[in-house]
Amino acid sequence: MPPPKLGIVAGGGDLPRRLVAACRAQGRAVFVVALEGQCNAEDFAAVPHDRVRLDAFGRAIRLLHEAGVVEVVLAGRVRRPALAELRPDWRLLRFLAGLGGRLGSDDRLVKAIIQAGEEEGFRIVGAGEILGELVAAAGTLGRHPPTASDQQDVAEGLRIARAIGRLDIGHAVIVQHGIVLGVEAAEGTDELIRRCAVLRVDRAGGVLVKIGKAEQDPRADPPVIGSETVRLAAETGLRGIAIEAGATLVIDRAATIAAADAAGLFLVAVEAPG
Repeated sequence: MPPPKLGIVAGGGDLPRRLVAACRAQGRAVFVVALEGQCNAEDFAAVPHDRVRLDAFGRAIRLLHEAGVVEVVLAGRVRRPALAELRPDWRLLRFLAGLGGRLGSDDRLVKAIIQAGEEEGFRIVGAGEILGELVAAAGTLGRHPPTASDQQDVAEGLRIARAIGRLDIGHAVIVQHGIVLGVEAAEGTDELIRRCAVLRVDRAGGVLVKIGKAEQDPRADPPVIGSETVRLAAETGLRGIAIEAGATLVIDRAATIAAADAAGLFLVAVEAPG
């Protein structure tokens, strides 16, 4: 029996395209809701898709139902708009009313979106359920292991990253010699790396630690890294990257590991604290 038809609500980045490729390889029917201003709809020209404004909540739901979608995955980066930017339809107005008229925190918003999707009869799934081979297993992923000093910075980074995750701030932190140089907020991981480049104690050094948020539903907004993350880390002088084993998706795994090896960076998947 073939797997049920998958609806991909696509934001930016490689993750939605990877999901489409996996579905095509599996012979799985797929329909993409390409969020306008968040992704390039032309990336999905080879599969059934439609463009939808971020504030056209009702139209997105209608398209998914009309396409016969059973399961839905939320994938890719989405820039959160200000309420003043929105032209909400009645479904979004009802959704916002349930949030007290505010978009609220990421965790609260994601949980509300998942609940709304389930109330519409869809099964909400995580990208890791479809791209299981991209989920990092524990261990060193490349040729370069972290030093004892690096491991101390990783341990401190894990502690801070778990704390900011509980506060629904972000996934990542950069630490050097036990000093927290920066934490990820709304700007995302790439901008965190760039911002911390001028804050290092030495000209080179520091580690990026990226893990999942303890309080967030793992079906949405999983931590993701790829070769671009590695390129930026190397370009700005970091020593390596630690990610959460069993939770972080490594996009284009072979290319990402090869980039870390070529740059002399360690890339390690570790168990995050509870």
